[in-house]
Amino acid sequence: MRAFSTMRVLLMLMTVLFAPLGGLRAEGEGKTILILGDSLTAGYGLDPAQAYPAVLEEKIRDTGLEWQVVNAGVSGDTSAGGLRRIGWLLRRNVDILVLELGANDGLRGIQLDVTKGNLQQVIDRTRKAHPGVEIVIVGMMVPPNLGPDYSTQFRELFVELAEENQAELVPFLLEGVAGRPELNLPDGIHPTAEGHRIIADTVWKTLLPLLRE
Repeated sequence: MRAFSTMRVLLMLMTVLFAPLGGLRAEGEGKTILILGDSLTAGYGLDPAQAYPAVLEEKIRDTGLEWQVVNAGVSGDTSAGGLRRIGWLLRRNVDILVLELGANDGLRGIQLDVTKGNLQQVIDRTRKAHPGVEIVIVGMMVPPNLGPDYSTQFRELFVELAEENQAELVPFLLEGVAGRPELNLPDGIHPTAEGHRIIADTVWKTLLPLLRE
């Protein structure tokens, strides 16, 4: 009988230790914001501590709230790349998903329905894994060299995703940063540390109400 009880305890311990990461949250543990993005999120050319996800975490800490920000930015990533990565990332708890992908799709002229379909699948998989998750769609724009129709439809793609999924929308991530040489690295594409602080302010306006909820 004693041996049976010992085995039962061992089985219970194994159940806890090897449970899926997404199903566990220690008592008192803060909630998690997952930012899935490309080089703009990764902080290309900068120390990761200067990228806007780290700046957002500073802002959250200053408010006294307990949230962890996970920077899942990969330079050069596309919507397809994000879709390939999301399953692994969802093994942990995700309370808010900030979806910052699509810019590289636009620069490569990828068909808009492909980009939108990939982003929709990321949203669907996230909600399936974490039903109570909040979604924030981050809008982007592309240069007009692919034609005005493509540029306009690209911009509207993010608006449509937000409306169709009842998600929050950051209309344009690089608001106040794009086109300003002093806020961008010499490549003219990736923001400086100061540019990232402005980006953090832009995202913060949409994010803060969700944190307070």
